[in-house]
Amino acid sequence: MVGCELIANTSKLNLLICRHSVVGRLILTHTMMKKTCLLLVLLAGISLGAFAQTKTTKTENIILITFDGLRWQELFKGADSLMVDDTGLIESSGSLLSDFWHPDPLQRRKMLFPFFWSTIATEGQLYGNRAYGNRVDNQNKMWFSYPGYNEVLSGFADDERINSNSKINNPNVTFLEYLNQMPQYKGKVMAFGSWDVFPYIIHENRSGIPVNAGFDLAEGDDLTDVEKTVNRMQQEIRGPWGGVRLDPFTHHYALEAIKKHKPKVLYIAYGETDDWAHGGKYDQYIWSAKQTDAYIREIWETVQADPQYKDKTTLIITTDHGRGITKTSWKSHGASVPQGGEIWMMAIGPDTPATGEMKTQGQWQSAMVARTIFQLLGMEYPDSKAAPAIKEMVK
Repeated sequence: MVGCELIANTSKLNLLICRHSVVGRLILTHTMMKKTCLLLVLLAGISLGAFAQTKTTKTENIILITFDGLRWQELFKGADSLMVDDTGLIESSGSLLSDFWHPDPLQRRKMLFPFFWSTIATEGQLYGNRAYGNRVDNQNKMWFSYPGYNEVLSGFADDERINSNSKINNPNVTFLEYLNQMPQYKGKVMAFGSWDVFPYIIHENRSGIPVNAGFDLAEGDDLTDVEKTVNRMQQEIRGPWGGVRLDPFTHHYALEAIKKHKPKVLYIAYGETDDWAHGGKYDQYIWSAKQTDAYIREIWETVQADPQYKDKTTLIITTDHGRGITKTSWKSHGASVPQGGEIWMMAIGPDTPATGEMKTQGQWQSAMVARTIFQLLGMEYPDSKAAPAIKEMVK
């Protein structure tokens, strides 16, 4: 037949379609569409397969925790011998000695941070003991909170634009926001912080990431009993600071979110240690430091008991800045305090070698955290300004 084509030939059917008939054109169009869709599916499969083949890490979930203003000196040497029983820095003489004092600094640090110096020291890594030339510093030169948090979260210092603790929205995109833009992480990124500036640091409005910080309450129509209780307690118990809530509220909101929402990426920012230090209260600083170690243990044990997280989650812990080393300068940080940029970091997870306390000489920065997180997730970091990844932290 003129203008007709055999397009199907099976044992049961010989089908001739005339190209110039309406039915013929419809059938041909439908056939071409099916072939196109099949091609797209095959290409997508090839692309996903290639990604699966290139991802060699086991990490599927990330928990980043920051520990505001905790010095590397306490982390690696325990309670400071100059301050642990100084009546000008503690309320009651001798109140810290039984729990935190031992002449051996290696014992003191275990007394102060039992989780860090048991689990992480044997299964993870700790960076920043300057006695071994293992140096971790801020890349920024401000040496206070907002610049420090921007550096950790975005991967680079921005001293020109981030030079105060004012409540201004961060012009930089954080690794949290980049992940929340990706289909596999969209709606699975959450943040909790004690300081009420975190919604601006993370740019909650632009990023779309829910940030519970300051005196925010848990919201929604399906609040758990725990969330209702924490909401009530936060409204009834006021801490000593105007813009920072006590860490128990931050911790229990975050812990309940793990159980309820199961985020793939979680950021928790504890804040008490810095504020107690600014007030010159070394006893409160030390007690809060030990309590935060216990909180982090609870977070880790919770995820390790959950099949979604167990052996598929990397935990990274660091701080936003250092602080001084004398009885006076310890209360402060910033560019005028020489040790204000000396910090530390640690990690534990399925892709991090269990090398414990890092004793090799070298230089690391908190700016390296963002790209390291992407590398752990098997991806390239999208911002070229970010510092390189910590190669020792990833197998």
